[in-house]
Amino acid sequence: MRWRDFALGLTLLLILGSIGSLAFRGLNLGLDFEGGLLVEARASAPVDVGKLRDKLGRLGLGEVVIQSYGGAREVLIRVHQPPEAAEQDRSAAVRAALGSEYDIRRIEFVGPQVSRDLLISGLEASGLAVVLIAAYVWFRFEWQFGISALITTLHDVVAIFGLFSLFGMEFNLTVVAAILTVAGYSINDTIVVFDRVRENLRRYKKMGLVELINLSVNQTLSRTLMTAGTTMLAILSLLVFGGPVLRNFSAALAWGVFIGTYSSIFVASVLLLYMPKIKGMEGQATASGGEGGPAAVKGAVGDP
Repeated sequence: MRWRDFALGLTLLLILGSIGSLAFRGLNLGLDFEGGLLVEARASAPVDVGKLRDKLGRLGLGEVVIQSYGGAREVLIRVHQPPEAAEQDRSAAVRAALGSEYDIRRIEFVGPQVSRDLLISGLEASGLAVVLIAAYVWFRFEWQFGISALITTLHDVVAIFGLFSLFGMEFNLTVVAAILTVAGYSINDTIVVFDRVRENLRRYKKMGLVELINLSVNQTLSRTLMTAGTTMLAILSLLVFGGPVLRNFSAALAWGVFIGTYSSIFVASVLLLYMPKIKGMEGQATASGGEGGPAAVKGAVGDP
């Protein structure tokens, strides 16, 4: 708790920075949300991406983005927001331009109406998940805990949006799936801390609130860090060995787990200090002191 002012300042800076980046830079929406054509191909020789981009650009199909993946001979070709034409015509044009030198592994097409529906559904799913999580915490604990959980989860979600906006990483449906996963992961950590706070409220009825929250966070700290560490090992394996197809998904998970662990320790419980008194807190001061002060904290650290 002695770091709470610094943590809240860092949190505010992170949120404002993320919102600012979203406002000025926006998101690099992927094919799922913009619509277009996706072609996965393997060449018989290493691909010169620049020459291939010029070649496909002359077809007049719209903005063409090409990236290597898996090796020097494998490419992903994205044609964003192509002009109105039949899907078969665009696919045929790309096939003809690639010629016999390329083996077409996969062709996908997402129409503009479908992409808009996917974007709206993705945002609705993320917002609904955050609200339902807060409602559950409200029902399980007190409304003050629910508001704190809502703010904390929003903090984690906005931080992921900010990361993708700042670095121009492609934002697609797999990233939405990662956001929903991070929201669930983060609230799980937060509930563990909240449960210990509630338990200690009953045990140390006159302990200072700052000391009580500090004690509760420290009692659950090893569990929080061990869970985050083992989860991060699996995510880093995906990030390093999963290839370009899973890279954005893995990056969202890795950043989300990191920021979710931070918020569970430094944000969620600290927000309780600025809420109206929780039922059972009436006898507790905001600062330390009273029955169950430093001596009680010292004796409680070893409690199971």
